[in-house]
Amino acid sequence: MLPELKIAQLRYFVLVAELKSFHAAARQACRTQPAISLAVRELEQKLDQALVEKGGGRVELTPFGEHCLPLFRGLLEQHDRIAREVTLLAHHEIGQVSIATVPSVASRLLPGPLARFVAEHPNVQVSIQDATAERVQQLLAQGQVDFGISSLWLADEQVDFAPILHDQVGVVCRADHPLAQAGEALHWSQLKGLAMVRNGTSRLLEGSEAETLLAHSRLFVSNMISLIAMLEQGVGISTLPYLAFPLENEKLAFLPLAAPKVERQIGLLTRRGRSLSPAAQALRVFLQAQMGQQGLG
Repeated sequence: MLPELKIAQLRYFVLVAELKSFHAAARQACRTQPAISLAVRELEQKLDQALVEKGGGRVELTPFGEHCLPLFRGLLEQHDRIAREVTLLAHHEIGQVSIATVPSVASRLLPGPLARFVAEHPNVQVSIQDATAERVQQLLAQGQVDFGISSLWLADEQVDFAPILHDQVGVVCRADHPLAQAGEALHWSQLKGLAMVRNGTSRLLEGSEAETLLAHSRLFVSNMISLIAMLEQGVGISTLPYLAFPLENEKLAFLPLAAPKVERQIGLLTRRGRSLSPAAQALRVFLQAQMGQQGLG
């Protein structure tokens, strides 16, 4: 049966061996000399071998003690390294965090807060995957990310959703389109008869008075770059949440849909009943606070 070695006993023996004195070792360890002597003696009893030569004023190691000294030093170094790393992990000073988010959040809401978090925690590595709301939820369920930032695609009893902000849906069209020239919030009836280009967020109209517009749409574009290109060419109009609208695009206009008022909730998704690592929890709390201050409604 292997002996159970106590770190304190190993540390005291190494001090005695290096300082060649029980008295000096006791002083450096802030312990009494009898306590140091007892620790070394108990270690010898566990090993069933003498580590220190008996008698004489100056401490000398036995051949067995000389052989054990570098082994004990290595064990102490390994112990201290692990203790430091675990402490840093516990205080979220190091670690790896993986999150998934919808592209609109990744481009509009995350850059500022994430830059501040990384600056404050330079040893925490963060990876981001952008995907559709459905895919974000899938990645979370599969355990491929620590948490997600998205709207809730489907109700799932395994997922906790903490809302952060509301993102209003509006109509997107060319800046020279008659709708844009009116320059006012729109009623869904004003969109009747117009060519509607559906996209992945068009499902937000389902269950509202404007749902009928989807039934008459003949074009669906899932890729945002392609959708914007289509809208710029005047192929039709579309609906998008405000965060998904490219503000820098001068060719297009965003007009709030006032009746019905349709919104998506953006929030944090986590796996129910599963704890986050200290680093992931720190980032989740930080982003929740920072993004909440950027609320759109």
